[in-house]
Amino acid sequence: MDLHQNARLTFRSREALAKRVLVEKVTLNAAAAAFNVSAKTARKWVRRYQVQGQAGLRDRSSRPRRSPGSTPGALIAQVLTLRRQRWTGVRIAQTTGLSPATVSRILRRHKLSRQRDLEPTVPVRRYEHPHPGDLLHLDTKKLARIAKPGHRLTGNPRDETRGAGWEILHVAIDDHSRIAFSQLHADERASSSVAFLHAAVAYYARFGIRIRRLLTDNAPCYYSHHFAAACRQLGIRHRRTRPYTPRTNGKAERFIQTALREWAYARLYQHSAERQFELAPWLHDYNWHRPHASLGQSPPISRAGLDGNNVLINHS
Repeated sequence: MDLHQNARLTFRSREALAKRVLVEKVTLNAAAAAFNVSAKTARKWVRRYQVQGQAGLRDRSSRPRRSPGSTPGALIAQVLTLRRQRWTGVRIAQTTGLSPATVSRILRRHKLSRQRDLEPTVPVRRYEHPHPGDLLHLDTKKLARIAKPGHRLTGNPRDETRGAGWEILHVAIDDHSRIAFSQLHADERASSSVAFLHAAVAYYARFGIRIRRLLTDNAPCYYSHHFAAACRQLGIRHRRTRPYTPRTNGKAERFIQTALREWAYARLYQHSAERQFELAPWLHDYNWHRPHASLGQSPPISRAGLDGNNVLINHS
């Protein structure tokens, strides 16, 4: 039972007060004083208990029984219909004769006040290529360089560091197996992206995975002629996502979230070199040991198709 935060009487206390008056024949004023409430409050609970029993001691809604000034239902329906036709709130108010504030309250109550609420919900489309190497997702994430432990982890505002610079986390994740690879670079220029691409291709080759397609966003480093030439040299078909649709590259986005939570901000690092040193062990744990929900709680390496000898060679 929900009680008002300032209520002096609980359900049991209300019943005890009513019985004190009705059964023990204590006067209303004496019972009110014993329970530290006014005589008016005591009379209310005694009367409700007398008429309805224990059910009458429950809190009631404070909503009035009648609201003669409320907007008629037909007018509310008209407001919603016009809004679904992309009418603005001011235009609806001018047409219906309601005030703009009333129209705004109606639209907020029915979750139609924002423009994006009028757009149809984009259905979730999950996809997965059938073999490792069919598609490799690439992305980058800017990380603040660590000069000393910052306020985000110490909790002390005076530990805020500015001007230390940035370093770029380049990530790759295989669409089918979810095997991931990452490196930290000083920037996200084309030269860094090409170097990371070569390193990623070599990393997946350890598991017998040949990369055939590549999916990136529209960052300048992936648009460069240098990066396109590297893809042609490696025999990789490069595709880019549609603008403003990060969900297309969702596996890389999700991996970045996991990396930030479990590695980048998981502990108090003294400097950037210490964080970089912990990247390789964390990647090994992610690929070989960490259960993955989309893989039936199996680690990504379970989908690499390795035989026993390759497992022993690569598990180091």
